[in-house]
Amino acid sequence: MKRWHFITMAGLLLSAAVAQAAQVGLIKINGAIGPATESYIARAIDEAAVQNDECLIIQLDTPGGLLESTKQIVQTFYASKVPTVVYVAPSGASAGSAGVFITLAADVAAMAPNTSIGAAHPVEIGTTGSVEKTDDVMKLKLENYASSFIETIADKRHRNVEWAKSAVIESKATTAEKALDIGVIDLIADDMPDLLKQLDGREIGDKTLHTANVPVVEIPMNPWERFSQLFLRPEVMFILMLMVIYGIIGELSSPGAILPGIVGAIALILVLYMSSILPVNVTGLVLIGLAIALFIVDVFSPTHGVLTVGGIVAFFLGALMLFSHAAPGFGLPLSWIIPATLVTAAFFVFVVGKAIRAQFNPVQAGKETMLGRTVSALSRIDSQGGRVFIEGENWNAVSETPVEAGQPVEVTGIEGLTLKVKPKN
Repeated sequence: MKRWHFITMAGLLLSAAVAQAAQVGLIKINGAIGPATESYIARAIDEAAVQNDECLIIQLDTPGGLLESTKQIVQTFYASKVPTVVYVAPSGASAGSAGVFITLAADVAAMAPNTSIGAAHPVEIGTTGSVEKTDDVMKLKLENYASSFIETIADKRHRNVEWAKSAVIESKATTAEKALDIGVIDLIADDMPDLLKQLDGREIGDKTLHTANVPVVEIPMNPWERFSQLFLRPEVMFILMLMVIYGIIGELSSPGAILPGIVGAIALILVLYMSSILPVNVTGLVLIGLAIALFIVDVFSPTHGVLTVGGIVAFFLGALMLFSHAAPGFGLPLSWIIPATLVTAAFFVFVVGKAIRAQFNPVQAGKETMLGRTVSALSRIDSQGGRVFIEGENWNAVSETPVEAGQPVEVTGIEGLTLKVKPKN
């Protein structure tokens, strides 16, 4: 009897443990795919595996992102010990560019009604995130790489390979309803409960999902991932670049200020770090550098603002090209570019220009202000000496050419407390 009671209690405890483990993990990706997204998905998959979740649902709405981050996410899906479900939602959401690769790479690809998927034409590749369409050969290489990459993904997950390739080569896109008809995705779900209902009983590998009526537990971003998502943005890098410009130029125009130089140096280090991750266009950097040079040169040249106008145009074009607008989610909007251009132009014209000119202005205080002045001799002045009245005081004066009292003389030099003068013609 005791043995039966022990077995019954053990069964109840085991059932309770199983019931407690029956949950589904959820993360929400809304925006461009980048390093922060890559880190978040990898951590969520590990956490879902530790929690013994039935599966991890990635609710996705993205215009695209960086190919390098997408590659890492796909590899993470392949190595995942917990089934992955990409759910393009809510209604009106899209899985564009990088989102196509991620959706097709999941164990289950699902979409909400009135959503879209497609347009995965490659615009960048490599660890530096550099976005440059150099020539037809490079363009062809990128297309071939991306098309073969998405072909292997679709083939591995038994999805429509031909459509996947056309999404890369021809930038094709489609709706959720048509994507289901042609075998791009596995199901359409109206909402999360409907998705869980349709997932229930589905076999993924050697595991059968039990998702009906189970709780959905969201795995939030940790503080570092949130910070990275906000920090690793074109807008932030652009602001840091302006800090580099203002800080270093401010230090050069006002030597000894220290603070502008320190701020500029720190910002420069951060910019160099971010440039290895974000899709920076070298041509944009060159144009911005040219603009700064034109601003500075115009301070010293009598061009009446012609070079400043050229600098404004170069800065605007450089900022426009700095981040590739072809990389979805990583373009710099005009609402940032135009104000930054105007502020930078004003900074160089009114602040830097005046500061540099001030360093070349004649001395306005001290004995040096007497040089070049014309005064009257108080007495005869020769090589032995004499007297002049200047700046409210009587000064000793010497002249190689004798000067009679009352004659005008010009101050040509100062030695101690004696002025050197010469007759003023």
